[in-house]
Amino acid sequence: MELDLAGMHRLAAEQGIDAETLDAALAEAFRLAYLKTPHAAKHARVDIDDRAGTVTIWAQDEIPREPTEDDPYPEPELGEEYDDTPTDFGRLAAATARQTISQLFRQAADNKVFGAFAGQKGKLITGTVQQDAKDPNNVHIAIGDVEALLPRREQVPGERYRHGERLRVYVVNVSRGVRGPEIIVSRSHPELVRRLFEREVPELVSGAVSIMAIAREAGARTKIAVRANTPGVNPKGALIGPGGSRVRAVMENLGNEKIDIVDWSDDPAKFVAAALSPAHAVGVQVVSEKNQTAIAFIHDDQLSLAIGKEGQNARLAAKLTGWKIGIESEEKHQAMLKAQEQLADQSADAQGSDAGTAADAGAGAADAE
Repeated sequence: MELDLAGMHRLAAEQGIDAETLDAALAEAFRLAYLKTPHAAKHARVDIDDRAGTVTIWAQDEIPREPTEDDPYPEPELGEEYDDTPTDFGRLAAATARQTISQLFRQAADNKVFGAFAGQKGKLITGTVQQDAKDPNNVHIAIGDVEALLPRREQVPGERYRHGERLRVYVVNVSRGVRGPEIIVSRSHPELVRRLFEREVPELVSGAVSIMAIAREAGARTKIAVRANTPGVNPKGALIGPGGSRVRAVMENLGNEKIDIVDWSDDPAKFVAAALSPAHAVGVQVVSEKNQTAIAFIHDDQLSLAIGKEGQNARLAAKLTGWKIGIESEEKHQAMLKAQEQLADQSADAQGSDAGTAADAGAGAADAE
């Protein structure tokens, strides 16, 4: 049986597939195709002659062996190889070759895509929204000739994605799926905010400023903790930019999402106080460093600001710091401390009075004697 192997090799080479890979794939495909033919031998190998362009099926029959006491169920021996290429194998082989080459081409194309995007995980990329009527729950993002997937879980609540719209997304994962490379992107991931700021803030790229923590409720609010690594650099000012230009550029990519930028500190009390911004914490009491719990004291007129709408500000502050934060009224706290002081003073006075009475009684008893 003859095939145009030279032509196949040329096509494969154009796709970056070497001759050895093609021959190995063809040989296995031909072997499996042969095994499906009537009266096929159980043991067979395929010999491909690239120069002659021929394919030969070499088969071996099993020869039973006599059982012995030491080996009651012996494995059969294999006889001599013989040419068992079916006379009508050409049409089946040609179809098998086309299928094998198509599969190799798909794999080569998938490998190129996977190789190109494997290093993009954790990075910010820009694509074009491609709506798919057959997949209403997910948004498809075209990135060049490749399509990434923006699943519902990675979408921002309330955010609308219009067909043809240019969109910046964060690459969550790149993997090999059943249908080829699978690129999952996100609009709700906290790291999206970090990457957007890195585009706008040179100090982040140079290392003069670091983003230490991010807490985000996508579509509503984000809190960012920053610190300076270089003396004289204002970390919050670096992210805000002249006239707020840098933070405004990031917010334009996030819709109506608000961004709070606070100072990071390795002192838990200071960090918790800063995290509750825009509310001002009068003081913070660390209840347990082991359990990471603290109480922040806030003036009555700022309590609602510290807690936030539906508890959002307090919740984000807890996510940002990793601490459980209780919020109490400073006025009530001071009133409680004052009441405790008064109670302590009264107790001390009572103890002093009792001691004086006991002393007087003792003196009277001495005089009586």
